[in-house]
Amino acid sequence: MTVGTRPRAQRAHARTEATGAASTALRRLLESPRRPARVLAAFPYGIYLEVRTELEPQVIAVVTGSAVRLPNAMVVTGPLPQVTVGDEAYVGDGSIEVGRLGLRAHRWWNPAPPLGPVDPVRLSASLPRMAALCDRSARRPGLEGNGAASLLAEGCAEASLLRVVTAAEQLVGLGPGLTPSGDDMLAGVLVALRHLGAAAGVGRAVWLADWLAAAVTFDARGRTTPISAALLHCAARGEAGGEVLAVLRGLAGRQELEPALHRLLQLGHTSGADLAWGLRIGLAAVVSLGGRAGEH
Repeated sequence: MTVGTRPRAQRAHARTEATGAASTALRRLLESPRRPARVLAAFPYGIYLEVRTELEPQVIAVVTGSAVRLPNAMVVTGPLPQVTVGDEAYVGDGSIEVGRLGLRAHRWWNPAPPLGPVDPVRLSASLPRMAALCDRSARRPGLEGNGAASLLAEGCAEASLLRVVTAAEQLVGLGPGLTPSGDDMLAGVLVALRHLGAAAGVGRAVWLADWLAAAVTFDARGRTTPISAALLHCAARGEAGGEVLAVLRGLAGRQELEPALHRLLQLGHTSGADLAWGLRIGLAAVVSLGGRAGEH
């Protein structure tokens, strides 16, 4: 005779509920109906989730306070769950569910705060300071000496759509990593043109930002990584991470420039230097276009 035993019911793992500070860039996605997502990448201080949608690339960065605060991030105070690439997640109905963690936004932060009016003379004085700091830094951009990068700088300074769009077509997705160097540089250019151009009253720079944004986001999902494509869409709207925003404030005289630029340059392998190079190109374009407007 055999004695049967009833299998024990498996105990469901309890979900940990937590709150975080979310970028307003995520508000529409979080407040939409619940939908599936998947883990794109997982690191000790950050998890990247891709939400399945037919619209522009939708990527959420769930990060701790020790990570870079990207414009599409929710920042949490506690530890992140153990997940692997390809794991299922869910986003919507006000929450993010990944692994055993359920997250809700308890406050929001703006990834594109306006700078307010800035004297163009101040920006002109900031350009050589930024150029000197970047040139002295040991942190070099990944595309230093690249012809397309030079073409982009020349096109922006002259508001030449042909040159700018031609350069952008070559730069999107150029370089290795989750955020290729070409994308990081373009993101820096976009936010500088939009924010500094608006602050200094240089409408031509904002006009150029609109056209460049259209060029870099067109089919970005098919030309670069999902994470980088999402960040390009953020930059097209003027949304940026905390380190980039700090440099913009430094250029505008709202805070010290040198420490802000130093923090930006330290990011990643070349990402910080690539972003700084883009900001420098955008700043130079705003100064150049503002001077031309003054001549007329």
